[in-house]
Amino acid sequence: MSAQVDRYFHISARGSTFAREIRGGFATFFTMAYILVLNPIILGSAEDKFGAHLSGPQLVTATALVAAVMTAIMGLGGNLPLAIAAGLGLNAVVAFQIAPLMSWPDAMGLVVLEGILICVLVVTGLREAVMHAIPPSLKQAISVGIGLFIAFIGFVDAGFATRIPGDTGTVPVQLGASGHLSGWPVLVFCLGVLLTVALMARKVKGAILISIVVMTVLAIVINEIADIKPIAWGLTVPSVPDDIVAAPDFGLIGSFSLFGAFEQVGVITIVLLVFTLILSDFFDTMGTVVGVSNEAGLLDENGKVPHLGRVLLIDGVAAAAGGAASASSNTSYIESAAGVGEGARTGFASLVTGGLFALALFLTPLATVVPAQAAAPALVAVGFLLMAQVRHIDWERYDIAIPAFLTIAVMPFTYSITNGIGAGFIAYVVIKAVLGKARDVHWLLWGTAALFAVYFAIDPVEQLFGVK
Repeated sequence: MSAQVDRYFHISARGSTFAREIRGGFATFFTMAYILVLNPIILGSAEDKFGAHLSGPQLVTATALVAAVMTAIMGLGGNLPLAIAAGLGLNAVVAFQIAPLMSWPDAMGLVVLEGILICVLVVTGLREAVMHAIPPSLKQAISVGIGLFIAFIGFVDAGFATRIPGDTGTVPVQLGASGHLSGWPVLVFCLGVLLTVALMARKVKGAILISIVVMTVLAIVINEIADIKPIAWGLTVPSVPDDIVAAPDFGLIGSFSLFGAFEQVGVITIVLLVFTLILSDFFDTMGTVVGVSNEAGLLDENGKVPHLGRVLLIDGVAAAAGGAASASSNTSYIESAAGVGEGARTGFASLVTGGLFALALFLTPLATVVPAQAAAPALVAVGFLLMAQVRHIDWERYDIAIPAFLTIAVMPFTYSITNGIGAGFIAYVVIKAVLGKARDVHWLLWGTAALFAVYFAIDPVEQLFGVK
């Protein structure tokens, strides 16, 4: 039996062993297990157009289920040590950009549509065409902007930065709740940030997960001995759970409406929202797949990933599966490199990681006691990691630097990833045209910029055509 498994996954052929694959599978899981906490917090902290919130325990189940199934499929079908889970950045788009415009089922229906479209693009070969149409500088700027946006969400969710209620002055946000930091929950966040960055600087594997666990324990202790109003913690009050193991709650599985969004918002808005999801997924996946494969020494003599089409197709299916389970779009994780660092070279490691996510289905009570203040430092850390890509942008060339800057700045300043991408695209094509280089811009980029122009000017456009 072991010989057959070895031949199927090419374990020996790739210079690996079962022990290395198992060790790599464990390393990948513990490096990315933080998503079981962060995804429910990001999605659960937002409300849809009708004021509805998603259930925390149900989100943990949905997150673990899709990660378990799709990571196992990636192992079996793609034969790469590549794990899949809900994408950070993608879930922020769903929570803070899409859900406020419609119901949660409608929002998740758009995620399913995104996944289906990605699969179509892969099958037709258009996915690579779209990838080549976007200049590298804008791809990097999108990642950096999402990083700042995610970090900002972390600061706000933890209460480190707050909106000034009823203020008509020039400062929209402030430090803490009253212009200075106060309260035990904010202290937990600050200590969590310091612990996370210290572990990362020491290159400790699983730094983010370790920080979440340590700060959750500290939050539980503080909540027991200090006089803290429950509302100070936000949606989740840290306390010792009654049970550690519980049956998974599959209540959100299948709770999506494929075309319900069309009844809530206009077609142009829907096209741009889906396009935003596709863009984020595109760049994240391509960079991750190539990076992990290169780290594992699996690229061929031409620098290509083995079975790339199959891998991208599975990633597209994962996006749709995430929407169908209300877990947001799922994508490949760069944390898979941790498993590669432990010796993983095949999809057998992904089977191990998927199995651990399946086990996590029964540990929901542990994930649902983590307060935002213990998890938000991870968002700040992820923001830093994404921000690092800013070094690849050529700031000496204004035709590149200005669109990149607008992309990066508009995302956190308008609390919208879509707005940032739109501002960057429009600035890019306009500057190229002004410089007499309009022919250098791919027609797909011209078309997208035109859609974004209509998106930004939707009110006067509707008035012009008598829609309002």
